[in-house]
Formats: sequence, C-alpha cells, structure tokens
Amino acid sequence: MHDTVSRMNAALHHRGPDGGDVWCDTENGLALGQRRLAIIDLSDAGKQPMHSANGRYVMVYNGEIYNTEELRQKLASANIAWRGHSDTEVIVECIAHWGVRETVKRLIGMFAIALWDRNAQKLTLVRDRLGIKPLYWSRYDGNIGFASEVKGLLAGNAISREVNHSGLEAYLRFGYVPSGHSIYAHAKMLKPGHILEITG
Repeated sequence: MHDTVSRMNAALHHRGPDGGDVWCDTENGLALGQRRLAIIDLSDAGKQPMHSANGRYVMVYNGEIYNTEELRQKLASANIAWRGHSDTEVIVECIAHWGVRETVKRLIGMFAIALWDRNAQKLTLVRDRLGIKPLYWSRYDGNIGFASEVKGLLAGNAISREVNHSGLEAYLRFGYVPSGHSIYAHAKMLKPGHILEITG
C-alpha cells in the first residue's frame, strides 16, 4: 500500500516539488499521499498528510484558502494549540470543530480535499465550487483511488488504460471531456462543488 501511493506521488512530483509524504492506515487498507508545493508555511508544520489536533482526522489538500486568518480567528474559542501557519492546518481544525459540510460552506478559495475520518472510517473527497483544482477518483478492481491527475491513478494501477469512448468522442467533437468524466473508462472527475463520501 505504501509503495503504491509512493508511486502515485512520484508520478505527480511536478505538482509539488518541495516534498512529499505518505501515511498509511494498514488496518483499514487506506493510504494518503501528497506532493507539496510550499507557499504559505514553508516549515515542517505545513507538511501533509496532516492530522487534526484531536487525532480523529487525517487530510491531504491541494489549493489555497483566502480567508484562512478569518477562520483561524473564528476558532479562537476552541483553544487550539496551533502548530504552524498553513491553511491546511486551519482546514483540518475547522473540520474537527464544525464538521466537513459546515467547513466547506465557510471556505473561500480553490481546493481539492481528501479527508479520512478515523472514528467513522469514512473517506471524504471535496472539490471547490468552481472546480479550479482537479480531483479524479476511481472504483476499480475492488479498490478506490484518487489523485489530482489521471497519471497518478495510472501509476497506482487504480484504473486500467481502457478508453472511455463517449469521453473521447466528446473531446474530439467539442474539445473537452464533459464534467464528471475523463478520457479513461474507470476514472471520473469529481464535479465542482461536490462532496463524495465513501464508507466500508
């Protein structure tokens, strides 16, 4: 599992040349990986996958949240011992405090989020309202995979190379693949503003 996600990470090195890490929950058959492009908090306190202070959530995230400081101030009453200054930490602590859906309502920015709830054993994928940040996912060969580019899914054998003929036809006719689909049969793009919850 670690090796698979490491291969996926390596395929997406260009998206985050400043570092990368993998976290595994072998008991539940889940792994999260992330390539880092360090912009807001350059220290190790901004590294991902990131755990919430209460230990319940583990998150990887791509994007930028413009109202980070406003959200941090709104959490002042929660008495969080902040470890750094990254927007990643603010998102995961907002989720720990308000929950996923309420947090997403409050986020202003561009983002693709993958969150593992260790208590509920639930994976949640979230994409920003305008769909600025990409997020592909797959259900193939008994496994769930996700990545910011299809090449990540290919590197992890999370999809086959079978072509989505309707997607290809649309691309040749209109110059793009319709929202929610991809050029590959087993890869789907999460639609803008959507939340996908996966359990069991």
